[in-house]
Amino acid sequence: MREISKGANVSLTALSEDAGSVVVSLGWSSASGAGDADVSVLLVGEDGKVRSENDFYFYNNPAAADGSVQLLGKTPTDSGDEDRIGVDLTAVPEEVARIVVAASQYGGTRFGDLDGLRMTVADRSGEPLVGFSIDDASVETAFIFGELYRRGEEWKFRAVGQGYETGLAGLATDFGIAVEESEEPEQPEAAAEPPEPGGAVAPRAAQTTTAGTPGPAGSPAAPQTAQPESGTAGGSAAPGAAEPQAATAGTVSPAAPQAAQATAEAAGPAAPVGRPPGPGAVVPAQARGPRTTRKKVTLPKAPGKSLAENESWRPARLFPVPSLKSDKEREVRATSVLLSVMAQVPEFGRRLTAAFGAPAGRMQTFTEVSLPHGDTPRRPDGVIRVERAGKLWTALVETKTNGNPLRPEQVQQYMDIAARRGYESVITLSNDVALEGTAMVDVKVDGRRKHKVGLWHLSWAEVAHQAQLLIRHEGVGNAAHAWLLQELLAYLQHEQSGCHGFQNMGPAWVPVRNGIEDETLCLGDPRATEVVESWERLIRQVCLRLGGELGQKALPVQRVRRGSDPLSRRAAAAERLCLDGRLSAELRVEGTSSVIAVTADLRTAKIRTSVDVPAPEGSYPLVTVRRLVRLLAEAPADLHVESLVEGENGPRGTLERLRPEPGDLVPRNGAAVTGFRLTLIKGMGNSRGNTESGFIRSVDEAVDRFRQGVVAHLGPLEARAGRRG
Repeated sequence: MREISKGANVSLTALSEDAGSVVVSLGWSSASGAGDADVSVLLVGEDGKVRSENDFYFYNNPAAADGSVQLLGKTPTDSGDEDRIGVDLTAVPEEVARIVVAASQYGGTRFGDLDGLRMTVADRSGEPLVGFSIDDASVETAFIFGELYRRGEEWKFRAVGQGYETGLAGLATDFGIAVEESEEPEQPEAAAEPPEPGGAVAPRAAQTTTAGTPGPAGSPAAPQTAQPESGTAGGSAAPGAAEPQAATAGTVSPAAPQAAQATAEAAGPAAPVGRPPGPGAVVPAQARGPRTTRKKVTLPKAPGKSLAENESWRPARLFPVPSLKSDKEREVRATSVLLSVMAQVPEFGRRLTAAFGAPAGRMQTFTEVSLPHGDTPRRPDGVIRVERAGKLWTALVETKTNGNPLRPEQVQQYMDIAARRGYESVITLSNDVALEGTAMVDVKVDGRRKHKVGLWHLSWAEVAHQAQLLIRHEGVGNAAHAWLLQELLAYLQHEQSGCHGFQNMGPAWVPVRNGIEDETLCLGDPRATEVVESWERLIRQVCLRLGGELGQKALPVQRVRRGSDPLSRRAAAAERLCLDGRLSAELRVEGTSSVIAVTADLRTAKIRTSVDVPAPEGSYPLVTVRRLVRLLAEAPADLHVESLVEGENGPRGTLERLRPEPGDLVPRNGAAVTGFRLTLIKGMGNSRGNTESGFIRSVDEAVDRFRQGVVAHLGPLEARAGRRG
């Protein structure tokens, strides 16, 4: 990969023969774990302005109808977060001269608070071509990282690194986006229509949502969200007025008394708390008038009343699983079920393939396809083909279920077949979770071949995560699509499907645990590194599950600077495991300031989940303590609460003891309380699997209990601290 400095440029065609479609990545890290930014892309003409507000792509307008731009979302890396953008340069309209890639911050933070600001450009196969690092950020709240621009018949990349103290509003104004000045944030109305697809819309907290239509008596709330235009990642949309009074057949709708609640829930991940629009908020003209869009459909959060005579009756399923008797049957069935739903639900299929460089287009899927390979033809588990503008993108799929490992020689054969036939990708699918810096399968790539094949991995946990996001939070095009995704999710979650995600800490778990208990584990033992890698996979899967349930991204927090070698970082964690017998991790849900710390102490067989809550600045300690205890009225009685006092240990106690005497948390010496640490302690499972007594199950239960019983009640105190701070 070529590194360039600010102001330099380079030809993408000169760096790769496969640069017709590229993946742009913006990355950063935060020492506090709370820093973040939103990416945006602008298509600019020769005059330096956008042609219309439809050329502005960001979180509420993530994809172009022609497939030229697709925001792929955030991905956790070894040192922070990375936002990825797919750009199909062959689909960019001729009148577009430049593609500007930028990012902006919110909530009073600045880019100087982030570390490792960096932009990279990779070709279709994922091979990094050029990188650019920014090391002079300070008070800027918006940054142009770089731009792709035309020179004759080729595309070039220029490292820009230009900052704006005026934030997204100042950046957008420079490129011709209308900015609405307002002194007070507008409150969204319960019956307002959602933003129109394809056009730039107001920032997250400024967007309005649509209350649902009345449904059958007793039907639960089902939020409605806007349907993207045809060709985008979200499926198809048709113009025409959305009529709240008319519920079409098969449409799942919320009850009228719950409309206000559905409106708030419908914002989902696109409306995190704490980002109200202030003066200069970007509110394009298209977002201010009446909306005409087809509504999306989500399934109800609770099933309606069953017509069964007793609970032993099982509902009929589209994808039955009890008849599966062997791993081969599970692999064949799982592949067929997944690929068929991907082809029938465009939003879902596009979401799974966009990160692999696939264009937005018509998708067809196949199973058990025979392909020539030497004397014996090979049969990959599946084939995915996407057609756009007469061009085909093809990926071979190799599937494993029930914890079975991928076989390197088998994947190597599919890589060779794809290279000879001009296919773009090979996708492996298993219960394992990929880690950055660690290859799922070691394959050899013939450097003499001009055609490059991308090797990608997908976990069954990620498949379930994307299905949950669509059917429970974001919505799909119609009730039939929502039902198909629900049936897919029911299949994946069935105990006989074999598609349960990461479920085994590996063969090194028991000897390492025993070595810590009897103090015989030596520094440098390679088994400790294996356990650390399994721990990271488990934490990434916990984040996927949380994100699917909450409708917001949950990411591991890595408190290291960008560029740190992940192998060295894991070696350091393995050394700490040998010394103190602990596995530690932190995770954060997007839209919240709370960082949840998870520590598994193998010496005491306990799992600790904790969160630090800042105290509102300028408040009286006793008032703050009483407010905290009131907020935790429904929290578990065994919750440990500790006052954080600078330079010393503060008072502490269980919630059961503190409820009648909250003043016990106030330091006797009058020291200032900077915050509170809330901790739950749970017994740790010993076995390496996901059984009732398994370690993985105990971690899942500990995180769930802490989030539901503690973190869910802290919103008011965090909001108060944010206003005062």
